[in-house]
Amino acid sequence: MRSSALFTSAVAALAQTAAAVTGAAEGFAKGVTGGGSASPVYPTTTAQLVSYLGDSQPRVIMLDRTFDFTGSEGTATETGCAPWGTGSGCQLSLNKNNWCTNYQPNAPKVTVKYDKAGILGITVGSNKSLIGVGSKGVIKGKGIRMVSGTKNVIIQNVHITNLNPQYVWGGDAITLDNTDMIWIDHVTTSLVGRQHIVLGNGPSGRVTISNSKFDGQSSWSPPATPTTTGMITFKNNYIYHMWRATPLHAVNNYWYDSKGHNFELDSGAKVLVEGSVFQNAQAPSRPAAPASFCEHQHQHRLPAVSRPLVPGQRLRQLGQPRRVGHNVVNTAGFGKI
Repeated sequence: MRSSALFTSAVAALAQTAAAVTGAAEGFAKGVTGGGSASPVYPTTTAQLVSYLGDSQPRVIMLDRTFDFTGSEGTATETGCAPWGTGSGCQLSLNKNNWCTNYQPNAPKVTVKYDKAGILGITVGSNKSLIGVGSKGVIKGKGIRMVSGTKNVIIQNVHITNLNPQYVWGGDAITLDNTDMIWIDHVTTSLVGRQHIVLGNGPSGRVTISNSKFDGQSSWSPPATPTTTGMITFKNNYIYHMWRATPLHAVNNYWYDSKGHNFELDSGAKVLVEGSVFQNAQAPSRPAAPASFCEHQHQHRLPAVSRPLVPGQRLRQLGQPRRVGHNVVNTAGFGKI
């Protein structure tokens, strides 16, 4: 009996270790703890996942399967528009907030049928860790959203996919609006209708996005956008077939095959880009004067440790630009932790 009890304790300890967050956030979200030492929970249904993410308790939520929200809220058929034409490879648009009516009045009107679950993401409360197990943690047909004061959240090793990709306004993978201390790490987003990461009108506070893959490739064009603004550290990410992002600090990222501009700076905006690679990129930046776009792209110009943008914000040693593309492709995204 004694040996059996010891064995049971060892298994429990191993499970607890496996459920822990891997690594720690650098940059603006340094110090984020998420659900901390809360006992891990393993949801088995979409309803359980929604409940765990949205309640007021600190949670370590482990995803060991695919949670498919497709069809869970029904479908809708409405009149949309075709701003880029009606060909088979053209992305159509929903008329959300009268976007077609107000901004595309001359575009052909079309009938659109979409999955309602993809339009609005799952609400995530404060003090949560959402962690995928191996390569099993997939959320399909619905994104996640942190809004209205949510703080201290870790999203790690999760794949969010299939949000009405054929439609503009079809859904956002990750939404942040009026948040603080958010770490998004080893996340993959794909087949997204609108934006992979979107920040609302409220302050996004301190955010670190690291080791993640934003896959904009789909059967419809134009490519989606990982739109980001604010106090964001953006490090070791793979941005594929998409455009437009404006974090405050971008380090060792790999932009590949982007047909538009990679950074869009509004008047008065500032961004520091270090050790990043732009391959098959038409326009790395399109600043709106007077904006500041500071590049540290050449090996001989890279400092050993990045200079802090604000007091107390430092990153570990920067990678060499000539190796960034290879390293990031092999390490960024879900299932590579």
